[in-house]
Amino acid sequence: MRKTKIICTLGPSADSDEVIRALMLNGMNVARLNFSHGSYEEHKGRITRLKRLREELSLPVALLLDTKGPEIRTGEFQDGKVLLEEGTEIVISEKDVLGTTEIFSVSYKGLVDDVKVGSQILIDDGLIALEVTAIENRDIHCLVKNGGPVSNRKSINVPGAELHLPSLTAKDKEDILFAIDNDFDFIAASFVRKPKDILDIRHLMEQHGKHDINIIAKIENGEGVNNFEDILRVSDGIMIARGDLGVEIPAAQVPAVQKRFIHQCYSAGKISITATQMLDSMIRNPRPTRAEVSDVANAIYDGTSAVMLSGETANGKYPLEALQMMVDIARQTEGAIDYWKNLQGAKLSMMPSVANAISHATCTTAMDLDAKAIITITHAGKTARLVSRFRPACPIVATTVFPKVQRQLNLSWGVCPILVDEVQTTDELFEVGVSAAKRCGFLFDGDTIVITGGTPVGMSGTTNTLKVQTIGKSIVHGKGQSATDMHAGPVTGTVLVVRNPEHIQSSIINDQDEIILVAPYTNNQMMNLIRRAKAIVVEDDDPSSHTAAVALALDIPAVLSCEGATALLLTGHTVTVDAERGTVT
Repeated sequence: MRKTKIICTLGPSADSDEVIRALMLNGMNVARLNFSHGSYEEHKGRITRLKRLREELSLPVALLLDTKGPEIRTGEFQDGKVLLEEGTEIVISEKDVLGTTEIFSVSYKGLVDDVKVGSQILIDDGLIALEVTAIENRDIHCLVKNGGPVSNRKSINVPGAELHLPSLTAKDKEDILFAIDNDFDFIAASFVRKPKDILDIRHLMEQHGKHDINIIAKIENGEGVNNFEDILRVSDGIMIARGDLGVEIPAAQVPAVQKRFIHQCYSAGKISITATQMLDSMIRNPRPTRAEVSDVANAIYDGTSAVMLSGETANGKYPLEALQMMVDIARQTEGAIDYWKNLQGAKLSMMPSVANAISHATCTTAMDLDAKAIITITHAGKTARLVSRFRPACPIVATTVFPKVQRQLNLSWGVCPILVDEVQTTDELFEVGVSAAKRCGFLFDGDTIVITGGTPVGMSGTTNTLKVQTIGKSIVHGKGQSATDMHAGPVTGTVLVVRNPEHIQSSIINDQDEIILVAPYTNNQMMNLIRRAKAIVVEDDDPSSHTAAVALALDIPAVLSCEGATALLLTGHTVTVDAERGTVT
């Protein structure tokens, strides 16, 4: 199962039922709607289509609203565009004027109070650079350091300045109310500078009786970087928006900042999203550059919860190909990660608690037992997120009774959320969780799993229970040694027990084929029996034993270290051996 989640931005290229369905079926975990563009009518249409398809396909794809935020943009220009030449002077006015090569206005009238002589003002993602030379009569006089064309409504960045923009604009408030009315799962707050920006959004939602939308803080400026720890504390997750961030701080610093933020997010048990220009060339081309592939892979190696496609799916020529490429990169990269090494190095950096200790023990137990999955019984999603922070190798199957929690967990690293019916007791809860995981194809009879949850049932934040369980009615369990792919999979046959390999009774040597040979160990005297065996089950636990070597040479599935096998398995009985899982059922 792919552990890193993928966010796809919907837009003109991802607008039809056909494309949205294909995105959902091929790996989109969260659908993002960018409210910097488009009308409410356009967004409403996409929301309606996605919700209908979500029901049709039974997929818990979450909805994320990305706010426009308190940004600064240029005003209007004569003929829509002017050419600024390097070395010329230009004035930024707080008055609304039609822009020329000599003067233009900006959307933020308080800019004059936040800059000083020597400040750098960047236009259009840094393509145009101005330097403040004087401030007179509330006009900002600038020298054009890097020239070029400037058109209407282009972005403005002021690296290093502490801007006093409002945390919530009138449009942002309208958009958040739209998110409440349309049951969004996440709000990504743009240009977050300080914790108050997030708290203001929470307060607005609380005023309208809404408490269950998770808030993702987008870090896009130097002030947000400086206040990161405090912002993380009040947020449900972080989006590292590298486009604007790479303009606000030196581009060479962005990789180190990204790595640090991702680590701090998963150490705190919170979501991290790596975003912007991940596969940017696929907006125009069917294949990404090698550098883009490495960029995505490095974010995954760092442990990011999710990677995001923006223009690639919203406006690009190849939205489905971009998603498939992201899926392929994630799977290949995750296969090369040493999860055991990472877990051994993990520390309980959060405040010590029963929930944290149980979550850590769950992951180490799963590693020690080579468990097929961790089952978390979660009310509000906290248990699953606590387990996720330790990045275990096996899938985290999270069962919840709430559809919104299921969708929100679809953004958490390594978590496969499943909706279950509400029950009253802990035993029933565990049974329902295991049954749901089997029904979805995550577990099979004979699998070892680790279950964690909390009591009393239904109370959020009470993770205090850990349980190890083997699925189904496995007679014996050991260490499997699979044959080649040609013979892979469970095999069924008739048991033949040899209790003393040194003195094989002639009565057990017959012409029966397709036997399941069971013994304490094997030796060369048993070769005739071994050649007729469909599988071998032994109590010996030596991985370099005669059984291991012969089974490998003859391409026969084998299960080693099956304690009590010669006593529990009876000659003549029919059993199924699954060497991949190490079970006899």
